[in-house]
Amino acid sequence: MKKYLTMVPLLAGAAFLASVGVSSAEGKYTIGISNTVQGNGWREEMICAMKAQALASGEVTKLNIAHRNTDAAGQLEDIRNLISAKVNAIVVNPADPAGIKAGLEEATKAGIVVVAVDQAVTEPSAYIISNNQEQYAYLGAKWLFQQMGGKGEVFYMRGAAGASADSDRDKGFKKALAEFPDVKVAQEVFTGWQQDQGKQQILSFLATGAPFNGIWTSGIDNVIVDALVESQAPLVPVVGADNAGFVGQLSSVKGLVGAAVTNPGSIGGAGVTLALQILNGKKPAQQTVLVEPQLWENATEEGKAKLKAAADPSLSPEWPVSISIPDWTTYTKEQIVACKGPGE
Repeated sequence: MKKYLTMVPLLAGAAFLASVGVSSAEGKYTIGISNTVQGNGWREEMICAMKAQALASGEVTKLNIAHRNTDAAGQLEDIRNLISAKVNAIVVNPADPAGIKAGLEEATKAGIVVVAVDQAVTEPSAYIISNNQEQYAYLGAKWLFQQMGGKGEVFYMRGAAGASADSDRDKGFKKALAEFPDVKVAQEVFTGWQQDQGKQQILSFLATGAPFNGIWTSGIDNVIVDALVESQAPLVPVVGADNAGFVGQLSSVKGLVGAAVTNPGSIGGAGVTLALQILNGKKPAQQTVLVEPQLWENATEEGKAKLKAAADPSLSPEWPVSISIPDWTTYTKEQIVACKGPGE
């Protein structure tokens, strides 16, 4: 059973602490974190949200963080190291659900709470709190195909092959594609959610001279707009995430029509909150909690107003502007930007 939450503007929800019965004892827990992508602004915000929420909770003595570029085999090794370190909970962004299932099962058997963030896992004992990735892709793709007039060629820029978020987004993209039979995929690439790789891929595609009428990106977006501008290529409609740089471009780049779909990296902080909730004996009624995305576009006055309200040029261009999730994160903007956990 799944619980659905709607993503709303950036307000920290203080009410959640009272509702889950947080203990007055401070610094009781050690939480392990496993993440397999570095050099990506979204993942960096996720890690900072985990640190900030652990600090704001007052309940975490230490974070044991495994944060590196690796595959499922490397992540499985990291998870087993966290088990050996006897952490109380593990918050994991999975590289591949099947590849780490054994490690998550071992963690549960060792009495460790397991929470997956951002993406689903197949281990049934794990709890999941994630952005609704299928809906993320569907909302953006449907809007894009409408902007294309229901026909033409789309450059399809996916995330990391094998990642469950990418697989879910592919389902959403293809669901929208099925509703627009005259829209075709000009080319499909995997960016690995890496800025440099994504920019090189769009530049290589532009060099072919192949026709295209729109670009859908899996959150690698501001550098795609940069490439179009630098190459003096047609500014076709572009869909990306709510990264600060792209949100700013949607209001500042003349001639650019586009939409940002919310996908808060602050889901990492929500994962820490959920882990603490469970450790304190307050298990959720549902195993999976999904945060529902919103779409902010610059093709209407209403959409422009939403983009203006969401914009935050003080953030790193690659950080989502959705730096908190109501009822799930309680840190301040200063705390997440400082990116300091307990004891740092």
